[in-house]
Amino acid sequence: MRVLGMMSGTSLDAIDVVLAEFDRDPEDPATLRARLLHVGEEPWPAATRDALRAVLPPAPADVAAWNRLHAATGTAFAQAAARVLARHGGADLIALHGQTLHHDVARDGSVHATLQIGDASRLAEATSTPVLHDLRAGDVAAGGQGAPLVPILDQLLLGGAAGERTAVLNIGGIANVTVLGAGDVIAGDLGPGNALLDAAVHAATGRPADVDAALARTGAVDPEALALLRADPFYARPLPRSTGREHFDAGYVQRRLGARRLEALSLPDLLATLVELTATTIAEGIAPFGATRVVASGGGIRNPLLRQRLAAHLGPVPLQDADGLGIPADGKEALLMAVLGYLGAHGLPGTLPRADGTAHTGAGRPVVLGSLTPPHGLRDLSPDPSARTPVGRLVLERPTGRSPV
Repeated sequence: MRVLGMMSGTSLDAIDVVLAEFDRDPEDPATLRARLLHVGEEPWPAATRDALRAVLPPAPADVAAWNRLHAATGTAFAQAAARVLARHGGADLIALHGQTLHHDVARDGSVHATLQIGDASRLAEATSTPVLHDLRAGDVAAGGQGAPLVPILDQLLLGGAAGERTAVLNIGGIANVTVLGAGDVIAGDLGPGNALLDAAVHAATGRPADVDAALARTGAVDPEALALLRADPFYARPLPRSTGREHFDAGYVQRRLGARRLEALSLPDLLATLVELTATTIAEGIAPFGATRVVASGGGIRNPLLRQRLAAHLGPVPLQDADGLGIPADGKEALLMAVLGYLGAHGLPGTLPRADGTAHTGAGRPVVLGSLTPPHGLRDLSPDPSARTPVGRLVLERPTGRSPV
């Protein structure tokens, strides 16, 4: 079964796309093999990207703006999917995360609702391919956080490492972690990854990011500002927990520091302080679980100053790149979408069970994720009965040969 996974995160830097061909190992049906036919990025149309940034919290927006963006975002995803599929011969299913506009976390940490936009009908129309979408809502309906969803991929790829207690870290706009090898899988959002850094740079310069930490490396950490930022009660909540731009938005730093203190900071000093905030909160979030290694992916790991500071705070626990283990670090979340598409198409849950029967997200049970457009899209799917066997391991293969993880 060929599945095209599509993901766009809070940074809005690109649409990540993975095309994978899945089949079961004939000798071990619990092993799923994924042949990676394409791993890459597709650009956002500039007007759509800018319009999305304009409505993200704390910016106000009305229902008409969100409605138009739902259509425009769907068109952008459709065009990206059509380009990739035209080059690679099509797919049986598209698994679309969509673009998160709002993730509603209550004061007590529970999640009431989550909204990802991107009209799936436009993808189905443009590609003549069914689309599995709305991948978080089912977990929220069952009482879960709806995030993070990546633990199922982390478990399938890295959960079998004997003697290892692995913290699998992703640093996107928000940083999240999966802890494997500690009994029940532990997972959740740790706090800001790139979100506050990118917002500060964009507000001051109009640029989307501080490339290679060029500005942050010339600054100095402000201890008082760092202490005020670290005092956020969010960090005291136990895992599983989730967050997003609704909390760590463009106005967050000013609310925490006050306008006068913020204005007294130079941009390099502010960025250096935010790098230290991300590094310390990640390291302290991971520390209680006794990890023997940290495997990292996501755009934040390419920030050399953040990587340096994170490694210093994690030490002596080693910080490893996912790429070094055969996992496409830049395409990992799109690969996750493809895996969730495969699981959903075969009626298999997209979240992990805990010993008490709940899901790793805090939901009352693991649930099958996603909605299908059109509803009859997979009526011709007639898998071998083994395709409905719960998956215990995922093996990644490149087109040129097998590269087991």
